[in-house]
Amino acid sequence: MPAVMRTDVVLIRLIFTAVLVAAGYFLHPFRNDRIISAGVAALVAVAIIFFEIRIRRASLKTLIGAAVGSIMGITGAYLIGSLIGSQDSNAVAVETKTFLTLALTFFMAYVGLMVGAAKGDYLDLSALGGIFSDKTIRRDYKILDTSVIIDGRIADVAETGFLSGTIIIPQFILRELQQVADSPDSSKRQRGRRGLDMLNRLQNNSSLDIQIVETDFPSVREVDLKLIELGKQLDAVIVTNDFNLNKVAQLRGVQVLNINELANALKPVVLPGEAMRVFILKEGKEYNQGVAYLDDGTMVVVDNARKLIGKNADIAVTSVLQTTAGKMIFGRLWEEANETGNGGEHKDRANGTTRRTGPLRGREGGGGTTQPSRITDPSESAAD
Repeated sequence: MPAVMRTDVVLIRLIFTAVLVAAGYFLHPFRNDRIISAGVAALVAVAIIFFEIRIRRASLKTLIGAAVGSIMGITGAYLIGSLIGSQDSNAVAVETKTFLTLALTFFMAYVGLMVGAAKGDYLDLSALGGIFSDKTIRRDYKILDTSVIIDGRIADVAETGFLSGTIIIPQFILRELQQVADSPDSSKRQRGRRGLDMLNRLQNNSSLDIQIVETDFPSVREVDLKLIELGKQLDAVIVTNDFNLNKVAQLRGVQVLNINELANALKPVVLPGEAMRVFILKEGKEYNQGVAYLDDGTMVVVDNARKLIGKNADIAVTSVLQTTAGKMIFGRLWEEANETGNGGEHKDRANGTTRRTGPLRGREGGGGTTQPSRITDPSESAAD
C-alpha cells in the first residue's frame, strides 16, 4: 500500500473511532453513565477496525460467499424466530422467547458466515459476465516432471528463493517415481530413491507451497502427455530437463522451464582470446585433438593436445559454440597461439587498443616462462 493511502486509512479510522466515542458519550445508552458508554463505544470501534483489517486480506470469492451465507443464515433465523414468537405466551415465557430468538439469530448468522466463507472458492465468478473477476490475477502453478525431481537441482533452486508460486506434483508422477525406486535394476532403483529424497527435501522447505493433485487422464498412457494435459488444464508451467518434453510441450502451447537451459545461462562467460588451464582427459574425435572438461561439465576441445593427455595444459580460447545441449569451448595450446598471434599482441575489445601480454608465472615453476593466468570459477576462488 502506498504511504499516502496508508496515512489516509489511519486518519479515517481515527475519525471513525472519535465519532463513535462521542456518540457513546453524549447519548450515554448504558445507565446514564457517559464515561462507561464512551469506553464501550471505544471497544466497539477497536473491534470493528480489527475485523476490517482481517477481512481486507480475504479474497473476493471468500467475501461473496461469507455475505451470501450470513444473509441466508439471518433469513433462516427470522423464519424460525417467527414460529417461536407465534407460540402461546403460557407455553413459552416472554424472556425465553427473546433469548431463543437472539441466540438463534447469532447462531444462524455465524454458521452462515463461516460456511459461506469456507465454500466461497467454489464460486464461478466468470458466470457473472466478468463483473467481479480480476483479470490481472493469474495463479502461478509449476508442475514438476519426473526427470527434474530425480535430477535434484530443483531443490537447490528452490532453497535459494528463485522458485515461486505453487509447486504441483501429480499423483501419476509419484507412481512413476515409486516404480523406478522398486525397479530390479540397481541404477534405476538408486535414481528413484534419489527422487523420493528430493521430494522430501522440497516438502520440508517451509517457504514452498507443495500440492499433490489426484488429477489423472486414464485415456492418456504416456506420462509426458499427461503432464501436458494437466498443464493446459491448470494453465501451469512444466518444470523439466527433458529436451523432448520441452519441444512437445511448446508445440502444444504449454510453457516450459528447462533446468538445463537455466544452468547453461548461469555458466561463466568465456570469450575468444582468453586463457585458461585445463586437464586434458582424453582424445578428441578429430586428429590430434584433446578433450578436457570444466568444473561445470563444459567440454573443451583443444587442437594438437593429444600428446598432453593426462596432463594440465594452458590454452587460448579460439571460439565458443552454444547449443541446446550445452556449451562447447574450442581452443589451442597457448604456445601455438603466441607463435601465430603476432608476437603475443592482441586487441583489447573494450577500447580498441592493442596490448601485449606480459610474462606470467606458472604454478609449476619456470620462473621466466610465459604462462597464462588460470580462469577460475567464483565459487572455487571463495573456497580457496
